[in-house]
Amino acid sequence: MSAKDLSPDKKLLIVSGVFLAAWFIPWGTARILGATNEAFLMLGEYARQHVLLCLVPAMFIAGAITVFLNQQAVMRYLGPDANRFTAYGVASVSGAILAVCSCTVLPIFKGIYKKGAGLGPAVAFLYSGPAINILAIVLSAKVFGWKLGTARAVGAIIFSIVIGLIMAFIFRKDDKQRAADARMFAAPDEKPRRHLGQMVVYMASMIGILVFVNWASSKGGSAVWDAIYNTKWWITGAFGLVLIYSVVKWFNRDERVEWVIATRDFSLQILPLLFGGVLVAGFLLGRPGHDALIPSSWIGGLLGGNSLFANFFAAFSGALMYFATLTEIPIVQGLIGTGMGQGPALALLLAGPSLSLPSILVIAGELGWKKTLAYVGLVVILSTAAGMAFGAIAQTA
Repeated sequence: MSAKDLSPDKKLLIVSGVFLAAWFIPWGTARILGATNEAFLMLGEYARQHVLLCLVPAMFIAGAITVFLNQQAVMRYLGPDANRFTAYGVASVSGAILAVCSCTVLPIFKGIYKKGAGLGPAVAFLYSGPAINILAIVLSAKVFGWKLGTARAVGAIIFSIVIGLIMAFIFRKDDKQRAADARMFAAPDEKPRRHLGQMVVYMASMIGILVFVNWASSKGGSAVWDAIYNTKWWITGAFGLVLIYSVVKWFNRDERVEWVIATRDFSLQILPLLFGGVLVAGFLLGRPGHDALIPSSWIGGLLGGNSLFANFFAAFSGALMYFATLTEIPIVQGLIGTGMGQGPALALLLAGPSLSLPSILVIAGELGWKKTLAYVGLVVILSTAAGMAFGAIAQTA
């Protein structure tokens, strides 16, 4: 939603909120100055580490999905009326293959949703991308023990499907109406300009770039994984050459321009919300290991034991914090060192990587606040329940 789409009342509300914040927030105090500094330091860190290598490739994938992917095919395999086993299997596996953070998955989620994917499969993809990260799960088992690592893996896989199914059930009327509208206005099937193999190569080359350019080191945890890490730029370059060949050979100039325009439009929709969300998250919580408005000691002190509150607070605070890929592991390790219980640790690992304040703002821009709050609520509630169950088992073991 752009500023032009806002009603006068909403504009007045926003201006009033900015005025009240400017009037009442004690900007000159040490804590507010520190929090403001953390907000911009976090934004700078986010821009340097995630925009060019994560978001830009994801934007081009999303643009390609919007322009070139056949809408009828998307609706056939991921639509509200598609076979559930196929739809949720494809969505969860596709998200897991990408293994990206909660913000990088957003452009691709928007792309498949706009192209006709059902709410349930789209949400399953949205959750699975950041949550089912194979290296993160392996490192979790290495750092926290096989029990917590296994619980994280099983919980993330189950959550991606269960949350998608529940969302599809709650909003089934909206989804059916949306599918009917999509079928009504969908362009008739035309003879594809490229055969399936060419489209697979084209899309796979972009996905390969996104995956391997962001390949992280296991820091000695896996020899094979680190061997790939040491050659990731060569692998990325090979995928880049394949992409250049496919774009030049199989697409005409007008199609390339259309693809770039779609990518630009996705960027303009998503980046302002992401940057704003990162600033707010940095102001409130700061970067990992740095205090902002809310001291990390406060958070650590509320996460001991296995109470309902401790698990809920871990899931809720994790849903608002921004975790870059794999950074949740040292953060949770540090919190466990300050007394965090095993149950809250699992709750944070299940909720934190899949959500963040910046991603929530973008999801709301696409789905609306009603569906977004339902999604966030399901993630938090299920993570809390899983944390309590695991904590109870860990205490009796």
